[in-house]
Amino acid sequence: MGQEPASTFFSHVKPGDTPYKAGGLRDFFLYRDLGIAGATQGKVIAHLVKANMAPTDGTGWHYHVCDFQIVVMMKGWAKFMYEDKVTLVEAGDVVHQRPGMVHYLFDYSPDMEYLEIVSPADFGSVEAPAATANVPPVTPWK
Repeated sequence: MGQEPASTFFSHVKPGDTPYKAGGLRDFFLYRDLGIAGATQGKVIAHLVKANMAPTDGTGWHYHVCDFQIVVMMKGWAKFMYEDKVTLVEAGDVVHQRPGMVHYLFDYSPDMEYLEIVSPADFGSVEAPAATANVPPVTPWK
C-alpha cells in the first residue's frame, strides 16, 4: 500500500480558496467547488450549495443519473418531496438519495447550506413526471 500509481490526488481546500459562484445546476443557488472532482479525476464531486434567492418553483421533479449521492445539511433546512413523501431535512441531517430516485426540492430557509457528494462528478439531471400533485406551498422569506 502506498506504492501503487495514484488514480486520485491529494486535495486541501480552505474556506477562502474557492468562492461561491452562480451558474451551477440551479440559478437560485450558489455553489462552492471543494476540489474533489479534480482530485478524483471526475470520479466524485463535492460542493457546498447555499440559497441565493427565495424559493418560488423549486427544482421541479427530476432524478439524477449517478451511482451515489448524499446531502449533508450544514445550515438551515430544506423540504424535499422524495417520490410522494414530504421530507424535512434540517442542519445535521444526512440524506442518501438512491440513484434514479424522483425528487423535488421545493422549499428552503434563507440560510440553507448543504454539502453534496455525487459520483460521478459529471452526473446528469433528468426532468421527471410529478410523483404527486400534492406539494405543500413554500414558506415566504421575511
